[in-house]
Amino acid sequence: MSPDIIEVKYALDTFYFLVSGALVMWMAAGFAMLEAGLVRSKNTTEILTKNVALFAIACTMYLLMGYTIMYGGSAGGLLPDAWFGNSIANATAEEVLASNGDTYYSGASDFFFQVVFVATAMSIVSGAVAERMKLWAFLAFAVVMTGFIYPMQGMWKWGGGFLDAAGFQDFAGSGVVHLCGAAAALSGVLLLGARKGKYGKDGSVKAIPGANMPLAAIGMFILWMGWFGFNGGSELKVSDIGEANAVADVFVNTNAAACGGLLVALIVAHFKFGKADLTMAVNGALAGLVSITAEPLAWDALSATLVGGVGGLIVVFSVLLMDKIRIDDPVGAISVHGVAGIWGLLAVTLSGNDSATLYGQLLGIVTIFAWTFVTSGIVWYLLKMTMGIRVSEQEEYEGVDISECGIDAYPEFVAGK
Repeated sequence: MSPDIIEVKYALDTFYFLVSGALVMWMAAGFAMLEAGLVRSKNTTEILTKNVALFAIACTMYLLMGYTIMYGGSAGGLLPDAWFGNSIANATAEEVLASNGDTYYSGASDFFFQVVFVATAMSIVSGAVAERMKLWAFLAFAVVMTGFIYPMQGMWKWGGGFLDAAGFQDFAGSGVVHLCGAAAALSGVLLLGARKGKYGKDGSVKAIPGANMPLAAIGMFILWMGWFGFNGGSELKVSDIGEANAVADVFVNTNAAACGGLLVALIVAHFKFGKADLTMAVNGALAGLVSITAEPLAWDALSATLVGGVGGLIVVFSVLLMDKIRIDDPVGAISVHGVAGIWGLLAVTLSGNDSATLYGQLLGIVTIFAWTFVTSGIVWYLLKMTMGIRVSEQEEYEGVDISECGIDAYPEFVAGK
């Protein structure tokens, strides 16, 4: 291959990585809008503050230490060889020319693509603990989550650690990103407790509707769009015919799974509640996307639709189950990213991925959940014992926008303003 062609391939793959990373970064806006739509108006400013701040924290902590931990070099191991200091290194011209057509792209583009993934994992947590957690306690947890908890389990798979050696398959992060975020959220929710008035002493469940359904729908569509970078970018290159075709297939399957999840959730909700429930449709689409993320390439488009459809079916009953066992998750994040994420990882064994085994998938599921749940629980507990993690009952009643941020999201609608 001529040097000129190699240079073009290098530039094209680097550019594709950067554009994919930008699409995933746009998912931060999706999470912000989705969560702002599904919480009450008196908690809108605070949930938005969490989302903008966690993104900055995630990027900074991953730069300082997370990237090195995750890709610090520990082939088949449990611990990384390197712990601190970013290890971003671009390929030299000599390395590119000697690659003989293998994948080469800017090291900085790889970091950028990976850093927006860790921000996605942390965004999952913010919605689940909404409306009653202290802002600064949440941000303190974000420092540990993005700098240590997430990178460690990520190293075990994507950094070439023991899960990768055991054959665990997770193409774009149903486990590494979504199950990890859901497990951290679950440990926090269990320690935090439910919102006041959510569950009655008689076992009843009170619906607490979100304030802005248009925002929730917009957030879903932004996430849906960003997912093309999430899954498509994970193919890592696009500079030859085979890879270009694979990326196109990933886009098609990702879109098909979202459609399947939305339609099944909407239909099931209609038969379950007698109404077309928009929140279930939104979460159904997201559950379909999470489900296909573990393996978006090995399916045909119809099969991908079915995988997403199962995710949409699961999420409806998972949300109902969470309420039945009194786990208060205002946006359904644990169901969407955790339960559907587990389904997606198990579904890989039914795809055309010949490397997937039930043992490998179960090992990955158990390891990621146990590591994240336990370590997150320890951090949440230490925060509870030191600075506290829950606002007062009066602050919760008045809304955390004023107590935590001092700004109403919709001041013209507040009585007496």
